[in-house]
Amino acid sequence: MWHGSRVDIDAFAALREARWSRLRQLARQRRRTGADADEMTRLYRSTASDLSQVRSAAPEPALITRLSMLLGTSRVWLTGSHQVRTGDIARYFTTSLPAALYRVRWWGAITGIAVVSLAVIAGYYTLNSPAALELVGPPEVRAQIAQEEFASYYVEYDSTSFTALVWTNNAWLAGQAIVLGITGIFPLILMYNTVVQLGVSGAVMAEYGMLDIFFQLILPHGLLELSAVFVAAGAGFKVFWTLLVPGRLPRTVALSGVFRTLLSVALGLAVALFLSGLIEGYITGSQIAWGLKVAVGVLASLAFWLYVFGVGRWATQRGASGDAEQGFRVELAPVAH
Repeated sequence: MWHGSRVDIDAFAALREARWSRLRQLARQRRRTGADADEMTRLYRSTASDLSQVRSAAPEPALITRLSMLLGTSRVWLTGSHQVRTGDIARYFTTSLPAALYRVRWWGAITGIAVVSLAVIAGYYTLNSPAALELVGPPEVRAQIAQEEFASYYVEYDSTSFTALVWTNNAWLAGQAIVLGITGIFPLILMYNTVVQLGVSGAVMAEYGMLDIFFQLILPHGLLELSAVFVAAGAGFKVFWTLLVPGRLPRTVALSGVFRTLLSVALGLAVALFLSGLIEGYITGSQIAWGLKVAVGVLASLAFWLYVFGVGRWATQRGASGDAEQGFRVELAPVAH
């Protein structure tokens, strides 16, 4: 059994130095025979096993870096240049993305529950507080918002332009929530604004007996849209938490791993927000029956959360981490604080 001593590490390296040198020699050759390729494959696998042992039993940074570079060089020759193929795209959506979303599932779900709960409280308070309603505007202004402006917003532009407008805006906000989550402030501001907008809008609509219209216009696209935004904000909170509590890894290494994962999350959420934009642009303001519109929103939201929790769990159980495609990234060696 290893004890992580300098002598053990040196002895381990000495016993395997010959095959590591042979793998390096094969990786540097311009031409290889079939026998060379077979030998290189065997050496690559054994060296990968060596790296795994070093990392788990005696995490020596210099040796880990050396073996990682050797494996990275060999991998290029074994796999060739990496090109995006249909299989890569399918694997991203069936494995990498759901695994990445699964890692932030509770951050997003808890953020959503908190925001919706606070929005209900804010709406109830505003509706029952004359002073709060006056902050929105005088009665005639509130009446115009409830009876005209709220609904006209969804038919003001043509469907294609409206879809593009809301998608780019929401995707930009979601990306900011993730990247600027390290500040710990931006996601809070975004969620605070969401609470206020939902609460105040609902209160004004309820004041004029139009709360049913509020839900009919919000639910078709809003369930999916808000779900994606909640996950983005939750991901941002996770970044901030990792900054504060990096765990056993050095802070920089922990943060880089989280950011690699959340870049995948950001791309996936952009797709979800595009779908919600299509619903908002082509369904919310259309003449389709309200029951059908709401059903579309409910199904889209359920599909999203099933993807996060169900497909994400399935992908994670099969070894996916949601990190950058591990077969093509360089191993990270531990570094001291």
